[in-house]
Amino acid sequence: MPAYATIFSMNRNVRRMTEGSPAKLIFLFSLPLMLGNVLQQVFIITDTLIISRALGVRALAALGSTDWFSYMMISVIQASAQGFAILIAQTFGAGDEKQLKRVSARATVLAVMMTVLLTAASIAMIRPVMIFQNTPLEVRPLAEEYLMVLFAGMPAMMLLNYCSSVLRSLGNSRTPLAAMAISAVINVGLDWLMMMVLHTGVWGAAAATVAGQLLAGLYCFYVMRSLNELKAEKKDYKRSCEIDLELLKLSWPMMMQNLVISAGGIVVQSQVNKFGLANIAGYTAASKLYGALELAALAYGFAMVTYTGQNIGAEKYRRVKDGIKASLAIGILSAAAIGGLILLGGKHIIGFFLNEEGQTTLDALAVGTEFLNLMAVTLPVLYILHIVRSVLQGFGDTVVPMISGFAECAARILMAVAVSRLIGWPAMIWAEIAAWLAADLVLFKALFSRVKGFDSIMNEQR
Repeated sequence: MPAYATIFSMNRNVRRMTEGSPAKLIFLFSLPLMLGNVLQQVFIITDTLIISRALGVRALAALGSTDWFSYMMISVIQASAQGFAILIAQTFGAGDEKQLKRVSARATVLAVMMTVLLTAASIAMIRPVMIFQNTPLEVRPLAEEYLMVLFAGMPAMMLLNYCSSVLRSLGNSRTPLAAMAISAVINVGLDWLMMMVLHTGVWGAAAATVAGQLLAGLYCFYVMRSLNELKAEKKDYKRSCEIDLELLKLSWPMMMQNLVISAGGIVVQSQVNKFGLANIAGYTAASKLYGALELAALAYGFAMVTYTGQNIGAEKYRRVKDGIKASLAIGILSAAAIGGLILLGGKHIIGFFLNEEGQTTLDALAVGTEFLNLMAVTLPVLYILHIVRSVLQGFGDTVVPMISGFAECAARILMAVAVSRLIGWPAMIWAEIAAWLAADLVLFKALFSRVKGFDSIMNEQR
């Protein structure tokens, strides 16, 4: 093991995933991320409850109308950060200290530039997107108000996602957990203050989200800057076309992947909005629990990006194969367990969001429960998607995952625009499952090809 790698293994803020049991490493790395996702879901659910109880179904529908667009911009931020982190993980696994500092320095510069562009673009797109997706006039002002504040806080969003991604790439999943706890506590506290005490309206909820992200991001930045491995010198920040190109080659396809996936979601939302307030509210309530369904999948995905990236950098292909098998087994079992819990209690949770009297609320409850139960039953498909996509990204292959994003988008649009004309509302809720299946088909084909390539390399090494 290189001396540099030995130093890394002694640092409590980093973890090498090139030694030890793959299943144990993946699961233990994922646990803090899962806990962080649980905290995030507690916030989302609490946030939705506070808004729905303070402002009613109209405000809930307004926020539902922003879901896919806000996800689009947030996921692009996340993708750029994760793309940069892939190269950092591979460099870390290879044990190249000087190169790691250069890569992390240039990634920081590109992240700042990306933030400026995305902030300006997202704010400019608010009104056109709200019009395009047929946001009802009765809720459009609330939706635009919420998005304006949320997107103005995009620098805080990038700070948190970039620093968390870099730390995860070095095997540190504990600090992102602590950051998520900070964010969740601040969010919930400020939500209650803004909504229930100050009666600010929906913009207060967005402001609370930004404040939580900012403080959590500053904490991650503090930990990241304390690592000697990342303390770059002034010369490391100088432009390097080779490093910049490699970072962009990894991040741009991931950004495009999330952009296209979100575009498909916006089209679905535009069709959902045609079915009336009850359907919008029910769809929104179920969508707010989407994160609870995939919370472990996200954690396993982050774990596999780091695990695969480090082992590819160390050229340990057998460990990569063992890790893929272990992660798929863990993921499918987790999906079955979470799906079962949702089937048992999902209806009651949705009922908390929809507390007003009247037929509209009853109809919304029925819509939301049906959508949630369908996702719970088909959840293993989503978990396989997250794991396989993350493995390919850890290889440094972000193009095939991008193509899978196009497949997701095409499936959603086909269901929402064409199939809905034949079967009506059921096409809206089946659009999500069709998207998962389409992406899995693309990803598995690429994964099998990649694993066969590993077999050839290992045979040559013998």
